[in-house]
Amino acid sequence: MSSYLAFDLGASSGRAIIGRLENGRLELTEVHRFANGPLRQGDAIYWDFPALVNELEIGLGKALAVDKSISAIGIDTWGVDYVFFDNATGEARRLPYHYRDDRTFEATRKVWSRVSADELYKATGIQCMSLNTVYQLAAHLEQHPEDFENSHFLTMPDALAFALGGDDSAEYTHCSTTNLLDPASRNWDWELIDKLGLPRAVFPKIVSPCSFGGAISERLQKKFGCGAIPIVKVGSHDTASAVAAVPAPETGKWAYISAGTWALLGAELDEPFITAESCRQSFTNEGGLDGKIRFLTNIMGSWLFQESRRVWNETGRNYSFTSMEEDALKTTPFKFLLNPNDATFAPPGDMPGRIMDFCERTGQGTPSHDSEITRAIYDSLAFYFKNKLETLEQLLGCRYACLNVVGGGTKAELLMQLTADALGIPVVAGPVEATAVGNLLAQAIALREVDDLAAARRVVKASFDVKTYAPRAEMTAKFAAESGRFAQLAK
Repeated sequence: MSSYLAFDLGASSGRAIIGRLENGRLELTEVHRFANGPLRQGDAIYWDFPALVNELEIGLGKALAVDKSISAIGIDTWGVDYVFFDNATGEARRLPYHYRDDRTFEATRKVWSRVSADELYKATGIQCMSLNTVYQLAAHLEQHPEDFENSHFLTMPDALAFALGGDDSAEYTHCSTTNLLDPASRNWDWELIDKLGLPRAVFPKIVSPCSFGGAISERLQKKFGCGAIPIVKVGSHDTASAVAAVPAPETGKWAYISAGTWALLGAELDEPFITAESCRQSFTNEGGLDGKIRFLTNIMGSWLFQESRRVWNETGRNYSFTSMEEDALKTTPFKFLLNPNDATFAPPGDMPGRIMDFCERTGQGTPSHDSEITRAIYDSLAFYFKNKLETLEQLLGCRYACLNVVGGGTKAELLMQLTADALGIPVVAGPVEATAVGNLLAQAIALREVDDLAAARRVVKASFDVKTYAPRAEMTAKFAAESGRFAQLAK
């Protein structure tokens, strides 16, 4: 039996999970969980990088207390963010900016003055979002040019690995989210980088997932009384790890949603798919394991629930996600609908107030109770999934008989059922811990205990139960009747 340790960091929480692989089955043991989120300092929003490094060290200590035979460590995180390190000292130049910081809004215009949005998409295949690394780096260069001198940046999971003792390479799947990668060569697009005036010297070497990236530092070895545990470059973008753990059929066409703070809906392709229509529909080409392309679109997922709950609980409501779902079930469906990807919902803040404002300015009236806001989120996400799956089918010229949903969002049973209702096809939900599972199996591939991605998915099927939600004909008809109204709101 082999043991691996996955650090899986999302935009709201992180955890350390041990995976034990034996006889083609994977068993999980969570040993540490911690909060994560934006850190406001002055007018800017950051990530508390030192605190995250400390949490990883705590998690490593707890894992070794449970299992001294850990064979490797892998780290995955959300995309687009990065840390600058001094080449001489190895120290971080400053706290890493949070992707929801508004410094990038003006940067988009300045980037497009050098390379148009259409040209950027044609070059990289990445959908236009102001949070993308290309805009962050442009803003960073203008505000702090000194950070680009005698330094290099690392994407967030590689930065964390570097802080634990790993090397200073950057893993492909995470780099693919930067909007600065050539999706065909799987390397930096140097021509684009030069056009944007970004110094080549700060860009790290790119390595493939399922490769080795150094080992934990001597300091940590002494602290925990362990050996030089190798650090594996897993599919370090969390969606890359999650998609690797989709219990997909080995033949035929399949689509997925990785459901968490963001909901990523798409398909796995062998080559990039870049057309004017895929650009217009905001589909992106990101990297996956085994050289695959994650052709997907970003949808504001559980963020709408998370931020609403946070605001409500700060005023003494004391809601759980379960109680929010129970209250929503008692409320009239489709009374209020939203565009989940409306720009006003992106920053942290008064989410319930923004939702009420959206309903008012679109002529729907005003929700009179928290449960109506929650129900609007459920119904609208299901509608948005329906519209985006239909768009995916149109782009790729295929039809899907079912939708695989993985990740923490699968615990929202009402959302899973409403998604099946909206699509009119079964939704296969699970595993919940898909990101950690994909992380662990990438480590197993690196250590040659699992052959490849297809073999990893066979381990997933053998190890975890999934739940299938069948569409209810009456609700499918109701979604169809309201589809024109939602389409107008979601323009």
